[in-house]
Amino acid sequence: MKIWYQSYVDYENGATYWDELRAHLDRIRRPDTTIEVHGITPHDSYAHPIVEFRCAREVIANAVRAEREGYDAFIIGHFQDAGLYEARSVVDIPVIALGEASMLWSCQLGQQIGIVTINRRFIPWFHHQIGKYGLRERVTGVHAMQFEPGQILGAFGSDDRLAEVEGLFAEQAAPLVESGVDVLLPGGGIPMLLFAQLTGHRVADAPVINGIPIAVKMAEMAVDLRRATGLGVSRTADFTKAPPEIIEEFLTHPKGL
Repeated sequence: MKIWYQSYVDYENGATYWDELRAHLDRIRRPDTTIEVHGITPHDSYAHPIVEFRCAREVIANAVRAEREGYDAFIIGHFQDAGLYEARSVVDIPVIALGEASMLWSCQLGQQIGIVTINRRFIPWFHHQIGKYGLRERVTGVHAMQFEPGQILGAFGSDDRLAEVEGLFAEQAAPLVESGVDVLLPGGGIPMLLFAQLTGHRVADAPVINGIPIAVKMAEMAVDLRRATGLGVSRTADFTKAPPEIIEEFLTHPKGL
């Protein structure tokens, strides 16, 4: 099978991250799976929901492109999952998202999940996301370090920076564990990949989850199930498929005002 992995960073702005990501994906994919990473040029100096909103439009359009180019599944490799529901409403191939997949799988590993994101400005977004997924009783806490996206990219290739980020993560994670959280999620694909270098990563016995392999395995499973049984998303509510002319209008309408 062939999977489109949608990063919210492009190679020009995150070459080391992309190189690490590609190597990581090669280690975890099935031998018969091809995963191609595609990027979005980010505004990596400032984390804000409006940046997520802008990226979401590109994600939706890219999901359509992926289906038309013969990809079997589309992974949103960004924990905030911007554009997820809309992407599912315009394509028939499986659309798997890093944040949703990580949260759902973590529910099988513990009763209460906590998220530590890279920036406080993401906290409201995560609370909306948790509510949309119906997980308020399971994902019970969101704390934050304080990095801009471009800053945390600089930790790749530096043991000292990795240790610094690990320490700052632990500072925010420890109170979550003390409050009853038993599974921890780094709130982003970048910190997840960064911490993948740490074998058996835990904070006070709570496992720190790398959601990238989870999203990949869910995508592979979704393709298998679609091929074997025809299983796909419901078309009755959130994922009602847009008519072809509406999709074309979305794709061709100018992005700016």
